[in-house]
Amino acid sequence: MRDDLHLKIRHLAATDYPQVQALMDRVYHDIGGAWPEHTINKLIKDFAEGQICLIDHEEIIGLALTVQVNYDRFSNPHTYDDLIGKRETILHDKTGDALYGLDLMIHPDYRGYRLGRRLYDARKELCRQLNLRAIIAGGRIPNYQQHSSEMSAAEYLEAVKCREIYDPILSFQLSNDFQLKRLLKKYLPEDESSQGYATLLEWNNIFYEPVQAGLNSRKTQIRIGAVQWQMREVSSVEQMLQQVEYFVDALADYQSDFALFPEFFNAPLMGLCPDKSNQTAAIRFLAGFTERFKAAMSDMAVSYNINIITGSMPVLEGDSLFNVSFLCRRDGTVDCQSKIHITPHERRDWVIEGGDKLQVFDTDAGRVGILICYDVEFPELSRVLAQQDMDVLFVPFWTDTKNGFLRVKHCAMARAIENECYVVICGSCGNLPQVDNLDVQYAQSAVFSPSDFAFPHDAVMSETTPNTEMLMFSDLDLDRLKQIRNEGSVTNLKDRRHDLYQVNWLNLLPD
Repeated sequence: MRDDLHLKIRHLAATDYPQVQALMDRVYHDIGGAWPEHTINKLIKDFAEGQICLIDHEEIIGLALTVQVNYDRFSNPHTYDDLIGKRETILHDKTGDALYGLDLMIHPDYRGYRLGRRLYDARKELCRQLNLRAIIAGGRIPNYQQHSSEMSAAEYLEAVKCREIYDPILSFQLSNDFQLKRLLKKYLPEDESSQGYATLLEWNNIFYEPVQAGLNSRKTQIRIGAVQWQMREVSSVEQMLQQVEYFVDALADYQSDFALFPEFFNAPLMGLCPDKSNQTAAIRFLAGFTERFKAAMSDMAVSYNINIITGSMPVLEGDSLFNVSFLCRRDGTVDCQSKIHITPHERRDWVIEGGDKLQVFDTDAGRVGILICYDVEFPELSRVLAQQDMDVLFVPFWTDTKNGFLRVKHCAMARAIENECYVVICGSCGNLPQVDNLDVQYAQSAVFSPSDFAFPHDAVMSETTPNTEMLMFSDLDLDRLKQIRNEGSVTNLKDRRHDLYQVNWLNLLPD
């Protein structure tokens, strides 16, 4: 488990070669190591957009090398040498109608985070941008050496396809939507672990239309996932984290860009407090687990390639206790938002204090804000966020009664209309009789939109069944927000009377 990840994808530069050499020598030590510097520089010169690297801070930890080829030529039997020209230059056909995946590697110290998927996804996006018909790749089968005495290469491929045998390369490629087309003989003779064999794999671009977005551009079509969480008695932190990961995995399987959890979703752990009848002691006991949850959920964000809003958890700073939500981005960075307005119950029974900072957070899927439960009932906060070009407002909440829930719901719907943004609310259900003041919950999670022709007639994009543990999904079009802000039936943000009134944050806003 690595600390302080900050992941980014970018194109390779000629000055990166020392890092490229070190990475290739580490990964390909059994088949000759790194390409010469002139080979890498020629790839960058011929096809810069096809040479993609994944970096953590300034260190290259992943690499994907790609060229354009003629589909008809390389979708048929060939060897790796067919791609190599004089002086170990790699042949790039700028008129080719397919991409060829030359090499893809992840530093051994970073394996286990599923980072290879990001490089595959970047290649797929490039294929769509260039309107190419497919990605072709010749894949090694390094575990075949262990089974070559008992089965043929063809039988090995079939066993891997049926998941009877695991192959670190082929199994990964199949899980990334590549189709196994044929077995290639004498593809790379020096590859002893594969016995010279390779697989011909193909991913087809079903769209055949150019995509304008680049690798680091902001998405305009995003998918929101939320967990309407069932409060239940737990026996350990590990048990609860296992449940969290189960839901994160499920949301990631549906290609969600965000996972939202409810306010105080890990409150069942208060039932483990030795003095659970003392509410102040129990909430501070719960705060002792927050750092562990933040670290674990940040790792999940990276591993499952999904941005996670962690609901909220108590954070102890000195003698002061705050109610805090963390934004764990899939690039490894973490930000936080404290609850500003504290309910009478939180202030009286738990001695929680309100935060004093508010900001919009940049993500790879839009600009987002976080308001915890009661905060959404104060329109000034959402307006301050809207003034910072917020696209989506996330509201993790906890309410015990229906009238409490309806306050959150109706205020959230109003915030979506008056600020022309999407608002996602997410709460918990069930009961915790062993925890004072958390014995019952009422929730119906939902996604609200502005109210205009481009959106559902009731401004509800999605909603859950009340008081039932379940997942909720909603696909959001951020471009529609731009349209309504400029061309809607009403234009709330444009029509504000700045000559008469303003809403300002008295502290300095973050840079």
